[in-house]
Amino acid sequence: MDDHEKAITPNESLKLIEEMINRARNNFGDNGHLYLLWGWVIALCSLGHFVMWHFRLVAHPEMIWMVTWATMIYQAVYLRKRKKASRVKTYSDDILGYVWLVFVVCLALTAFVLIQYKERQALYSMFLVLYGVPTFLSGKVLKVRELTIGGVFCWVLAIASTFIIVKFQLLLIMLSVIVAWIVPGYAMKAKYNKQKLYGEGE
Repeated sequence: MDDHEKAITPNESLKLIEEMINRARNNFGDNGHLYLLWGWVIALCSLGHFVMWHFRLVAHPEMIWMVTWATMIYQAVYLRKRKKASRVKTYSDDILGYVWLVFVVCLALTAFVLIQYKERQALYSMFLVLYGVPTFLSGKVLKVRELTIGGVFCWVLAIASTFIIVKFQLLLIMLSVIVAWIVPGYAMKAKYNKQKLYGEGE
């Protein structure tokens, strides 16, 4: 048996797994850019929708959410560039990618079904439930405590939302993304910048 056919030791196996997890953490979490992007977009759209609805500024305040389509286009371009620049893609990358894909599909289907059944009162409550799922799972996979807490916070707000009228649920949507995406996004960005500075210093 030559050197290329030698079996790796248990320690080498553990090291390899650890490296793969770290790559996934860096590839998907990196500087928290997408969490900050979507966090701020959803927060501002929620606040804008509430203000225009509450003060009756426009006939269709919900049209502000069209901004998310432009955001999705930007994200697609951003991810394509990152994919080309990335040298290694891990199994964990795929898992997180599918988790967020399922989240988007479920969000769209939930909105469609509830609107068809004229259950608009439950719409934002269900959004909060769904927001918590990929956030919590991402926190566990990436080992980002702020994301895990943010996911649980979304579920708590989902319960709280059932006690207030629909208009004010928009403010809970804003609060949820601040805690679940914006705060973790800045935490990841700070960690990324610190690691980058430390690496350049070496």
